[in-house]
Amino acid sequence: MFGKLEISGKIESLTGLHIGGGSQFAAIGAVDSVVVKDIDEDFPMIPGSSLKGKLRSLLSRQLNDGGLSKDHNSDNEVIKRLFGHSDKNGPKTGRVYFSDIFISKESKERLKAESLDATEVKFENTISRLTGVANPRQIERAIKGIEYHMSLIYNIEDESEIEEDFNTLRLGFKLLKYDYLGAAGSRGYGRVDIKDFEVKPLIVNVDDGKVEKVVESCKNILKEV
Repeated sequence: MFGKLEISGKIESLTGLHIGGGSQFAAIGAVDSVVVKDIDEDFPMIPGSSLKGKLRSLLSRQLNDGGLSKDHNSDNEVIKRLFGHSDKNGPKTGRVYFSDIFISKESKERLKAESLDATEVKFENTISRLTGVANPRQIERAIKGIEYHMSLIYNIEDESEIEEDFNTLRLGFKLLKYDYLGAAGSRGYGRVDIKDFEVKPLIVNVDDGKVEKVVESCKNILKEV
């Protein structure tokens, strides 16, 4: 069996979410650290690379007795085949393709109906233990309660490994629910819920009956997130 499955779902921010938009000059009094935004609509977004990197690092720790592997090529085999690696033959693309993740239509409508801004500015201070001098800063973050529509593509390469691959993804999403996405997780940022998973076939080269069984099995695995 070869083909592609789409994995979709929602990521809901349970606390403020900060995924930085890069360093840039800031005038005195301006926000010190802004969030990355969709250039078309100016709403906060979650880059696909941020989700991919977080899932990979969480899985690497979990499957390596709590410690990160020294490099990506030392990860567990199932992680390498899902997220990619390099070997003597050169780079190998992972089986999962991550897309940038944008605010859902429902959240856009709620923000408009309630006249809410999608981001807020949080004032923070670091204080030197030696001098007692404060270093105030302003951090922009996406507000809690926003839902983002997630869509991933899973490439079927080996039928016998589909169940293991989906169980690994389930584990990664479950770990993320009890960790954080983006920056400043130890200060309360970035808690998320991942829900409403759907799996549908895009292009699969076997009969429909077999595809339905595979899709149903994958859905059932992700329901456990």
